[in-house]
Amino acid sequence: MDNAIKDDIKKKYSKIVVSGNTDCCCMPGECDSGDSPIDATKLIGYDQKELESIPQEAILGVGCGAPINHTNLKEGETVVDLGSGAGIDIFLAARKVLNSGKAIGIDMTDEMLQKSRDNAKKGNYPNVEFKKGDIEENIPLDNNSVDAVISNCVINLTTNKTNAFKEVFRILKNDGRMVISDLITDQELSADQVNSEKWCECIDGALTKENYLSCITDAGFKKIDVLEERAYMDGEKINGRKITSLIIKAVK
Repeated sequence: MDNAIKDDIKKKYSKIVVSGNTDCCCMPGECDSGDSPIDATKLIGYDQKELESIPQEAILGVGCGAPINHTNLKEGETVVDLGSGAGIDIFLAARKVLNSGKAIGIDMTDEMLQKSRDNAKKGNYPNVEFKKGDIEENIPLDNNSVDAVISNCVINLTTNKTNAFKEVFRILKNDGRMVISDLITDQELSADQVNSEKWCECIDGALTKENYLSCITDAGFKKIDVLEERAYMDGEKINGRKITSLIIKAVK
């Protein structure tokens, strides 16, 4: 089942690159609201002027929060974005760490990687790099090598969230921080209830808040704070379950 879900995720996000149709992947508000990717991105906390400063093709509107707002990136730091997509958070991060720093995107979808690399070339970002990797198996970076890790509604898509957080813990320097936006639920599904399509939409793979935070603790993080918590889809239940968006910060 795990491999089948990963294959479906790759297909879905490859389709987004080709068609430009996000199909409401982790997006805020109603699926048929008609919001453009930029409008949807502003709704979850991104700054309009900052969005205007990066390649517009990098803005797909598929997140559920703005973790970069809470990461406090500094000049010269190395930051990694897990599930970097077309590169929105990497390009924003690159402007904060400047040329003495490094912004590295990790994604497992070839089409997304090609799109993000094309965007980086068009925008002339010398401090940006995109790597292929499965974040719950092996992030292709050395131990204790990065200052910050961000992720926007992507850990949710993994089938083993504890492994993903262990990989984050491994690559972070001591006192390095992780800031992520993700979705949780008030009721988890059993394996036989899971729908692969809904998993790809960040719904069926959601954990309860308690279990999600436990995964972070089990990975080795000690200091964990929930920075934001808000109802998803205006609080409407999805398949009988309440979905909530969180922004979480954890320090190694």
